[in-house]
Amino acid sequence: MALLHQIEAVFQLAVQYGVLLLECAGVAVLLVTAVKSMIGCVKHKPHVRLYLAQGISLALEFKLGGEVLRTVLVREMSELLTLGLVILLRGALTLIIHWEIKNEEARMDEAAGHEEAALTETAPRL
Repeated sequence: MALLHQIEAVFQLAVQYGVLLLECAGVAVLLVTAVKSMIGCVKHKPHVRLYLAQGISLALEFKLGGEVLRTVLVREMSELLTLGLVILLRGALTLIIHWEIKNEEARMDEAAGHEEAALTETAPRL
């Protein structure tokens, strides 16, 4: 029995470190993305919104991974319900951000198509 308790303690410690690693990675990605996006906004770079949305999405994926890993340690139903709601909320946010990314990419493709058409119309004909 003592060996079983030691294995369980090592497993719980590994899961806790895994959760901490994923959470820290999510925070780091979000902070780096936010700083780069602010700099890009000040420099009037054209694709800052897309870059920011992709960074937020990646950070949420890391955070969601941490929450899923945390379910291994849940002992009570109330903890599981709270964790389930957090996972649903983060999943919904991720879906919304992916939808926003697709819309932004479509808008950029449309703008690029209009610019290309305008250049074609104004180009001198030989």
